[in-house]
Amino acid sequence: MPSYDSSRARFRLADRHIAVLARLLNGENPADELWPALGELMQIGLVGEEGELAPILRDLLGALAAPLVLATVEVIGEHGTINHGVMVGQEAVIAYEGWPGEEESQYTPIAPHSLVWELARMVNLQADNEANSEVSRIETTMGALDAALSVLDEGKGDEAATRDLIRKALIEAGTPREPELSEFTELVMALNAMWRISTAWDGKHDGERAAMVRALAVWDCGPRGYWVREKPEEPILEGQVGPESELFLVRTRNGKIWEKITDLLPDKEDLIGEGDAPVDA
Repeated sequence: MPSYDSSRARFRLADRHIAVLARLLNGENPADELWPALGELMQIGLVGEEGELAPILRDLLGALAAPLVLATVEVIGEHGTINHGVMVGQEAVIAYEGWPGEEESQYTPIAPHSLVWELARMVNLQADNEANSEVSRIETTMGALDAALSVLDEGKGDEAATRDLIRKALIEAGTPREPELSEFTELVMALNAMWRISTAWDGKHDGERAAMVRALAVWDCGPRGYWVREKPEEPILEGQVGPESELFLVRTRNGKIWEKITDLLPDKEDLIGEGDAPVDA
C-alpha cells in the first residue's frame, strides 16, 4: 500500500504507482491492469476523483517527467537484488531506495550537493583501513565465478569445508595460480555484495546528440576490502557475457571508489541545453 509523509515530502511507492502517475502526468488514462494501483493512490489522497495530482507530488513528478540525469544502483546480496537510484530534475533531486522483500521504494528529495554522498550511502561505502592483501589484481573468467558461487552453500555452515569446495571449484574452472587462487577463494568467502552504479543523460558524441552512459561495478568483500570489476566492462548489454568472458578484479581503496562515483556524474556543460541543472558533485 502506498503512503506519504507530508512533513518531508517523501513517498513509499511501487513501480505500478509510478506508472500510474506517469500516465496521469501525460494526460493519459492508466491501463486496465493499473486501476488497482490508481485506486490506492486515490485512497490516500495523492490522486483526485478526476485524476488530478496532489500538489505535494510536484517535485517528484518534475524529476520523473524530465530527468536531466538518472543514476541507478543495483545491489546483489544475501536478499537478492535491491534497486535504488536518483533522479536529477531541473527543480529537484529525488532519491529512491528499495528494501528486501518490499514492493514499495521510498522516494525522498535530497540536496543536489549531497548526490555523491547519497550514492555512496546506498552501496554502504565504508572505511577499509584494515583490509590487507598480497594480491591487488585477479584475472579469471565468469565461469570460474559461477562455479565458486554454485558451491558456496554446500559447506552447510562449516567454514573450512566451504573454503575447500570453493577452491576445488575454482581449480576445475581454470583458476589454478597462486596466490590469486587463494585470494579469490577468500573474496568469495567474504563477499557481502556486488553492486553497480550507472548514470545516464542526454549529451553529445562526435557533435551529435546521444544518450551518454557511465557505470561502475564493485565487489564489497568486507574484511578483504573493495574490488572494482574492470571486466566484463560496464555497461554490459544483455547476452554479452558468458562463462568464457574475462573477469578482472582490482583491489581499490574506498577513497578512490568515492572518486570513481564522482566521475560517473556529468558536468553541467555536458548536459544539452541545461546549463543550470542542479548537478553538483
